[in-house]
Amino acid sequence: MHPFRRGIAIGAMLGTALLGTSGVALATSTPSGVIGQVYVNNNTAGHNTVSGFDRRVDGTLTPIAGTPFSAGGAGTGSPTGSAGALQLSGDGRYLLAVDAAANDISVLKIRPDGSLRLVDETSSNGTTPISLAVHRDLVYVANTGAGGSNYTGFRLNPGGHLSAISGSTFALPDTALPGQVLFSGDGRHLVGTRVGPNTGPSFIDSFSVGTDGRLTAAPGSPFPAQKIGPFGSQFRPTNPNQLFVSNAHDGAGNGTVSVYEVAADGTLTAIAGSPFADFQTAPCWVAISHDGAHLYAINTGSSSVSSYGIANDGTLSLAGSTALSGTGLRPFDAALDPTDSFLYVVDAGVAKITVFAVSGGNLSELASSPVAIPGGGAPFGIVVN
Repeated sequence: MHPFRRGIAIGAMLGTALLGTSGVALATSTPSGVIGQVYVNNNTAGHNTVSGFDRRVDGTLTPIAGTPFSAGGAGTGSPTGSAGALQLSGDGRYLLAVDAAANDISVLKIRPDGSLRLVDETSSNGTTPISLAVHRDLVYVANTGAGGSNYTGFRLNPGGHLSAISGSTFALPDTALPGQVLFSGDGRHLVGTRVGPNTGPSFIDSFSVGTDGRLTAAPGSPFPAQKIGPFGSQFRPTNPNQLFVSNAHDGAGNGTVSVYEVAADGTLTAIAGSPFADFQTAPCWVAISHDGAHLYAINTGSSSVSSYGIANDGTLSLAGSTALSGTGLRPFDAALDPTDSFLYVVDAGVAKITVFAVSGGNLSELASSPVAIPGGGAPFGIVVN
């Protein structure tokens, strides 16, 4: 199934239903009240761009002067299902963006005022790159296009230039349709979700990462997903041996989140009670608080966010679901600010960002939300610094 057809399929289904370099340094050179930035990959056709916003202490957003900023390559111009299409470099100095229609990765320098300058465009060594994983100077991309679906590794040098790691490419079948690739917090493991056809089967790839940056597949990988359409994923920030994966394609009202224990060799084992229901449609993205206490599932089909508490053993307790206020929205990727006080959600349907204040795991949408994305096409991928 071609990734663009996957976007159409997701649309049909909808019809049925890290702190960077230094916030202090940025604050001293930006307008009063600005404590950081929010960036979005606009995924615009023809010439891709990244939009940037100043982020204030009350969670509100203001477009940065000059936004949107050129990302060089071309986006698809249509909603594209994936997580991690925009990432912050390990040293916090650069943004890395996929250009899905150009088969490349762009690197943009973050200036002191939050504006961006394109410094590098590099082939993704595959077709239709849709997700990036970053750990220190190591970068992996998930390519999902027919004839060029794979995971490929790169090194990012201090000047912001990428170089492919020889022998790092791990080929995938055209039916894999990866949704995300991500590192554990300690960088020892890399996981990729194979969303697969809307009717299944679906799998999760798991690897150990060598000192040379190359991957070794875990025994038994790829692992059968617990439900159809494993999509957004995140390792628990306080425990790199716990992996949380949303399951998106089980139909209206049947959304779930799976929890896996990750062994030293990368073997995945679902914990007791997994998967955990959220009773919503198409949970496609997840965000976990930096203290590891709460998980938020972004339900694209229901246009809502489900809130869970996380026990020490990874067990999830559903607190409830909060609807987004806007119309025509397709909530996609999401990220929390470094203090876990605000949750920012990309809306691909009408190119906006929904902003929630967070208190004890409870969500309340800001009066100023949703916020229009200047130059936004069908945005995906978000970074909060």
